[in-house]
Amino acid sequence: MTTLDYSPLTSPVTRQEIAAFRRESAGSMTPGASVSSGVVLVVTIVAGVFALSILLWLYSRFFSQGSSTFVILVTMLVAAGVFTAFRLAAGQATWARMLRLSRFAQANGLSFTANGIVPDYAGAIFGVGSARRVPERLSRASPPSFDVGNLDYTTGSGKNRAVHHWGYLAIKLDRMLPQMVLDAKSNNFFGSNLPVKFSRSQVLQLEGDFDTYFTLYCPKEYERDALYVFTPDLMARLIDEAAQFDVEIVDDWMFLYSSRPFDLLNAATLARIARIVDTVGDRTVDRTERYADDRVAGSAALAAGTSPLGERMAANTVARQGRRLQRGVPLVGGLIIVAVIAVWLLNILPALARF
Repeated sequence: MTTLDYSPLTSPVTRQEIAAFRRESAGSMTPGASVSSGVVLVVTIVAGVFALSILLWLYSRFFSQGSSTFVILVTMLVAAGVFTAFRLAAGQATWARMLRLSRFAQANGLSFTANGIVPDYAGAIFGVGSARRVPERLSRASPPSFDVGNLDYTTGSGKNRAVHHWGYLAIKLDRMLPQMVLDAKSNNFFGSNLPVKFSRSQVLQLEGDFDTYFTLYCPKEYERDALYVFTPDLMARLIDEAAQFDVEIVDDWMFLYSSRPFDLLNAATLARIARIVDTVGDRTVDRTERYADDRVAGSAALAAGTSPLGERMAANTVARQGRRLQRGVPLVGGLIIVAVIAVWLLNILPALARF
């Protein structure tokens, strides 16, 4: 089991340490918005409003006959003070957060990046929208290799512009597998919350009560492969540890998606992620370590006299029809199509009735 040292997440840091870390990391890290900076903003605004209220009360109490110029001047000064205090406090809190996460990574053999390069994953949430960024990310290269972070991206423009925030956990697998998606039902609202929709013709029913927690999508003719991977013990671990996450296997990665960003400075959050890696991740790696696609044929291996299994294991690839799921029509798009057809029928039926 993974044992992590969580003490750097809450250990005190001095202003001198923050300043030194900021100088050392200024060229490699760019701070982004965080939970702590949001708290600082709220506290600063409340304090500013409270101070302004006291000043206005003093004015009305002792200078009620004076000009309103005083009120305007005081308001401007307080607003400028609140803005400056927020910028300074938020910057200090964000760099302190990054320092703690960096120390946590060093203490546990991990790598930490802030607003670094967005990983080039094939997962469903990584190819959507624009202005993609990963505000915070912790990763480990040694087995079991994993990457946990938050992903932001933008869709639409103008009034329809929206920024989406996801938390993700990526676990490296040893073998290439067909794309399979477990759409968690606990986070759905009027359909799947995933930004990519898959054709319902690829839904596979599984045994027990697993279908009450997840909807499993697998490519057509790969139903047996899905059953090979999702054995009863793995399904039980997914229900116990990951029922709130959408799960995707694509190529040689397993992804778990959270519709809410992870607070990586929270020890309980990191402990849960480590537990998922140790249970769900390890079992998936073990279960797929000898996976081979029956549809892959290599004439060179056959000519060399190797066994069909050895040939497929050496190839470590998936046939074209199993690499990606077929996309479906989003719910909104489907409703629009139905509405257009209904309007067309309402217009054409009276004309047809005349004949």
